[in-house]
Parts: sequence; C-alpha cells; structure tokens
Amino acid sequence: MKNKIVRIGGAAGFWGDSMLGAPQLLQSGGIDYLVFDYLAETTMAILASAREKRSDMGYATDFIDIVMNAVLKDAISKGVRIVSNAGGVNPHGCARALMEIAHTQGITLRIAVIDGDDVTHLIPQAQSEGVRDMFSGEELPPKILSAHAYFGALPIARALDEGAQIVITGRCVDSATTLGVLLHEFGWAPSDYARLAGGSLAGHIVECGCQATGGLHTDWEVVPDWPNIGYPILLCYEDGSFIVTKPAGTGGRILRQAVAEQLLYEIGDPGAYVLPDVICDFRDVRVEQIDDLHVRVSGARGIPPTDHYKITATTVDGFRCVGSLIIIGIDAAAKARRTAEAILERTRRILITRGMGDYTATRIEVIGAETIYGPHSRTRDCREVLMRVVVDHPDREALRIFAREIAPAGTSWSPGTTTPGSGRPSPSPLVKTFSFMLDKRRVQPRVQIDGHRFDVKVPTPGGSIPKPDTSGPILSSRYEVATDVEVPLIRLAWARSGDKGNLSNIGVIARRPEWLSLIWNQVTPEVVQQYFSHLVLGGIERFYLPGIAAINYLLYAALDGGGTASMRMDPLGKGMAQILLDLPVRIPRSVAAQIASRSNSAL
Repeated sequence: MKNKIVRIGGAAGFWGDSMLGAPQLLQSGGIDYLVFDYLAETTMAILASAREKRSDMGYATDFIDIVMNAVLKDAISKGVRIVSNAGGVNPHGCARALMEIAHTQGITLRIAVIDGDDVTHLIPQAQSEGVRDMFSGEELPPKILSAHAYFGALPIARALDEGAQIVITGRCVDSATTLGVLLHEFGWAPSDYARLAGGSLAGHIVECGCQATGGLHTDWEVVPDWPNIGYPILLCYEDGSFIVTKPAGTGGRILRQAVAEQLLYEIGDPGAYVLPDVICDFRDVRVEQIDDLHVRVSGARGIPPTDHYKITATTVDGFRCVGSLIIIGIDAAAKARRTAEAILERTRRILITRGMGDYTATRIEVIGAETIYGPHSRTRDCREVLMRVVVDHPDREALRIFAREIAPAGTSWSPGTTTPGSGRPSPSPLVKTFSFMLDKRRVQPRVQIDGHRFDVKVPTPGGSIPKPDTSGPILSSRYEVATDVEVPLIRLAWARSGDKGNLSNIGVIARRPEWLSLIWNQVTPEVVQQYFSHLVLGGIERFYLPGIAAINYLLYAALDGGGTASMRMDPLGKGMAQILLDLPVRIPRSVAAQIASRSNSAL
C-alpha cells in the first residue's frame, strides 16, 4: 500500500458549476473517483425552501438532470466510483431520481444513501435549552424550516466499504467526500489524525473545482484558456500528502500560489480548522511546484476532534425583493441614488396608507460607482451605472407594490433612465440560517444500501479547540525603515477571500517569503479594520502560516448577515480580497526595485 496512489477528480465546486467537469475528467482516463461538492449554507437554505414547495425536491437537481444523465454509463463502464453531497435535504429523493436514470439506461447500480443529518426534530429541545447562534448570539427562531448536522467522512467510507458505486449524502463538510474515499482506500484509522488532516486538506483544495487550477487566481492574466479550464485531479498518497494536477490539454494553470490561495479559502484559525473527524493544523503545510502540471502539498497535522457537530438551521423571515434600473449620463451615480431614494419614499407612503407597515430593511447600491469600496471609490464620476435597491417586508403583497413602482422611474424622474430588460422583479421568501453546536451522541449517521441500513459509529474522543497562536514573522532588520515608496498590496502578495456566515476571511500570501514580515508589520488588524470600516462591524483577527508565507485575516460581522440574509451585492465576501489588495503599503526602495513590474513579481 506504500506506493499506492488514489486518483480523485473534483467535478463540481457548487450547485451551478459547469456541466463540463465530469465529462472532462472521465475522458482524461486518469481517475478512480469523481467527487462533487454542491452544498453551501446558502444552497441548503434554497434546497429547504424547494422541499417546502415540493416534497420530492430538496436535492441538487443538476447532479441528476445534467451531469449523471450524461456521464453515468461512461463512469460505470470505466469503474469510476462517485461520491456526492447532492442529496441536500432529500438524499433519498436524489437516489430515487438517479436510479430512474440508471434503469432507463439499462445500468445495474449500487447506490448508498447517507442520512441522519436531519436534526429538525431536535430543535424544540435545543430551543428549550437556550441554544443560541454561534456567531451572532441570537436565540433560535420559533419556526425552523430545516436543521442539518455537518457529518464527516466516516459514513462515506462505510458506504464504500459496503461496495457502493455511488454514494449520495445529505449535509456533510465539503472535504468529507474526498476524505471518505481515502479512509476507504488506505484503511486509515479514525485516530490517525495527521493523515486525516492531510486527506481533509486534499478535499479542501479540490472542493471548489477550478479554484485549484487557476480559477479566481489573483494574477488572472497568467491563467490561459478559461473556456477549457481543467478541473482538478488529486494524486493522493498513503501518508496524507497529495499532488494537484489536471487533465492534459486543458486550460487553466497548476500554480503553487493558486493552490496556496485555495488552502486559505474560507478558513479561520489555520492552526485549528475544525472538522467532524479531526482538528487540522495547516500552519506548516508546504506547497511546492514540481513542474508545470504538478504541485505537491504536504505537512498537515491533526489533533482529536471535538464531540460536537455543527448544525445549520434555516428559517423563513418574511420576503425580499430586488429592483434595478440602468442610469446613463453625467452624474449617473447621483441620479441613481436619488432615484432609489424616491422609489423607497413613494412606496413607503403607499404601504403606510394601506396599513401594511414599513420595510424591515432596505439597501441601496450603485453598481459602477464602486459602492462596496465605500470611501476608497474612484469612480464617482462614472456615466453609466446600475441602480440596485433591496427591500425586506413580512408581507409578500407589500413587495409586489414595490416591484410595480420601479418602472415608472423611467418616465418620471432622471434623464437617461432605462431598464436592464429583466422585467418586473418578483418577491421571494427570505430564508435565513442559524448555526450552533450539538453533541455527536445525539445524532446517528446511517448508511442505506440494497435495502440494508447500517448505523455508523462516530468516535467522541473529547478533543478541544486549541487557543489561537498570535505570533508572527520577525521583521527583517533590512526592512525596519519602510517609508520610501508606496505601492498597492497586490505588488507584494496574492490573496483570496470567502465567507463563513457573517464572517469573511482574507488569505494573503507573500509573493516572496521575505516580504511577509513587511506585510505583517504594516497590514495590521487595526489597519484592516480602518480600511473596511464601512463594511466590517466586528473585530479582526489574523493568523500566521509560515509554511506558505501567508497571513489569514478573519473579519467578524463583515457581510451584512452573510448568505441569503445579506442585502449586499457581494454577500459571500468574494470581493473582499480584491479590495484589500488595493491597500497602500510603504516599502523600501530596495523592494520597490524588485517589483518594478507586476509581471516580474508574479514569477
């Protein structure tokens, strides 16, 4: 087993990813498994709402209708096994739909379904115990639409041990689809924490599809052939290390810095990345460029996990409607804001007159005027913008009134007003999420295959989350005076950002390891707090990753509630890193000479 390599293709990074991933990976001929990650917290909220309307829905329909319908026969004929969390809030419904396709195509198929993650029935007890949201501290609302535990990889491994060709799960952590495969293939023990951490990191790198192969890379211009971008392939080894590659002849690019960006994506403390199977320590992980098509990742460490699952619950909190107009001409931004304010004032009067009450929340954004940049905007004099106005209200009919009163702006107020051609907006349920912790012993993962059901025993080793390490790099004496030249942070670093509920993280990687101390010394939590003061309402923490010469910033109360709760045009914090990369940093002239051009600094 020492020389064994397990080849895993990451075919989907979210619900809505391209239909090309699975066929491309199967045609490469270089994989043993396909893994699909469809579930984000926002996705779970959408799926819960879909199941509320139709009891047979609640799973990622793309997985069935678009992907499996096209590639199932090819995958089975090649002996490629499939693991997917497309089951969402209805994994058995997803399996039934897949079995119908297999029957139609004349395929005999062994499908395993993992369930038990639905803990909605435990909510009343949690409410009586005073359980609160782990981020906001809010009480759980009286009416819960759904509640699901984030399972780990052990149920997936058991399903594969039982001979499943396809495993469909409900909610599990994103990396579990990969770690489950590796537990099965290598026979790792649940207490082999270093290997579990390495396998979890492999899953973390591949879970977002092409983000591991050049997608979203800071230096986007060096990544070729976006239309044909390659989906990632992991070559996994028994010691927990792995190599990232992609199918030959595809677009994208396998870069150390792009893989390092993905390592930092959507994590908090890199010394305590908490998962159901292991608490991972990524601080000393090494990411090495082997050649143009291979990057090696190694060095993850792990400690025992806690005895709790993270639970995410969803609730419907009224309705939301989003209206938009195009405004063209001189002073377009000012005209757009006045138009939005007029729409709100007019509709408020109508609602109050009809006894329907005011909006519970409103937001105006002017896209094209860099609203999200706040005081750092450089485009206040732009001449074409998109006005975006968002409103919440407990009554759907109130939002229908709002929707009707947007179009009249085209003939009543600002010159240069037109529509984006999308028609009248429709109100939709406002689904919000709440997260809390629940003892693992109160939840029972199960595997069902061929009419048999197996309970999966999950260890409770009593692990605890270590205290954060606040140490950082020591500033080199040659950089003590850094006041000569001012450059944007992008000249010194790559960066990527993401979300965890209402938290945003920004991972920053020094383009040269020796520059990290410069960044640490100047891009302090206080500086970042001030820079994002128009967006971030909570505090900011930062963490040091010496293995990849990086810093991870964790921004609290940064996303206006985050996910479906947020009214912002960037509810998931995808643009936060791009904003930070514009931050001015003072550097010595010696460093400025080394980064005379961005193209040189990217080498």
